[in-house]
Amino acid sequence: PWWDPHARGIVCGLTGASSRATIVRAACESMAYQSYDVLRAMEQDVGLSIERLSVDGGASRNEFIMQFQADLLDIPVLQCETVETTAIGAAYLAGLAVGYWEDLEELEQNAQIVRTFLPHMSAERREQNLAGWRDAVKRSLSAAQ
Repeated sequence: PWWDPHARGIVCGLTGASSRATIVRAACESMAYQSYDVLRAMEQDVGLSIERLSVDGGASRNEFIMQFQADLLDIPVLQCETVETTAIGAAYLAGLAVGYWEDLEELEQNAQIVRTFLPHMSAERREQNLAGWRDAVKRSLSAAQ
């Protein structure tokens, strides 16, 4: 939703007390914020609400990011046992196409969820965080002008 080839990367809110850990946390949070923006845009496009998010990939092993993602989206985030499910997804689609599997329900039974992250953030805190994110995005967009 924010695609702008002229946008620049920025880090906002640094103080004299900021450290390497502050930068790492900001980078981790930015992944969750970007996913939030994409998922909300998807919901708008299709007119449906996402009720849960299944995650895989390297970042899905970071408990901080997954909890923050659940908090921002205010939905459960389900961590899959398999780190990389892209190939499995392609195989599932092929299997559905040739009738190896009957339907999506059968495939859902194959999913191995190892952890579920439930949202704990208050609505007020969530909105404060998202307002700060939106402000940072606007700054990155205007930084290129």
